[in-house]
Amino acid sequence: MTNESDWENTSDNPRARYIVPNLDRALVMLELLSSRPEGINVSDLGVELKIPKNSAFRIAVTLENRGFLEKVENTKRYRLTPRLLVLGAMSVTDANLFEKSIDVMRRLRDATGETALLGTFADDEGVVLDQALGTHHFKFAVDPGTRFCLHTAAPGKAMLAGLPEKERAERVARLKLPRFTPNTITSHEDFLNHLKEVAARGYGFDLAEEMEGQTCIGAAIRGATGSVIAALWITAPSSRIPDSQLDAFGAMVKAHADEISGRFGAVLSQTA
Repeated sequence: MTNESDWENTSDNPRARYIVPNLDRALVMLELLSSRPEGINVSDLGVELKIPKNSAFRIAVTLENRGFLEKVENTKRYRLTPRLLVLGAMSVTDANLFEKSIDVMRRLRDATGETALLGTFADDEGVVLDQALGTHHFKFAVDPGTRFCLHTAAPGKAMLAGLPEKERAERVARLKLPRFTPNTITSHEDFLNHLKEVAARGYGFDLAEEMEGQTCIGAAIRGATGSVIAALWITAPSSRIPDSQLDAFGAMVKAHADEISGRFGAVLSQTA
């Protein structure tokens, strides 16, 4: 790791004089913490980064204030928050995803009364990027940055189903398929067959597959090349979306997701 004098060394790098030392230290701190999910206390941060403890403390407090770090409960250790994950997810989709989606999310929320959410892939999981809270007194709320399993979540299924078959199979092969409820699909072969149905339908369901009493309906959002970049979905108590209404809600979610896709220049087929 870099020592204290190296932060000030400009002889080996002609651009070093333009580098802001404390910003550089903060970025190195984030990189270090990304490999230490259990967190690190300030003293150890100073030791590992080879900077004064006081400097490590000021940087950590600044990052905490901006929402990038948090204290591990009942300890003095700092760890990363999901904020970087959200920023990273934005960078791999499109910086305008929020801008192009928020009014559609709100219209979907108003049309269904249920919480509408936006999310995307995060390695072999999904991540929530934003939400428009439902209008019912009882509604689901999910913090941005929350990760979800692809094999149970409606948006995960919709995004996977929207991939080319080879890429879909490769991604599914990497997934762990833990069981959460009796409805959870835990076989890779069964899940791939299920995704073919989702692809044909154009939207996916989570029918109490991760949480009893919860129904989610999601559809993929595509970019200009037709590739999947995100998903739009609603989540509700199962009692508010009976089986007889699943396809009606699914068509509504898909129509709104397709509208966002159109804003990215996607040309959609009937089942895309």
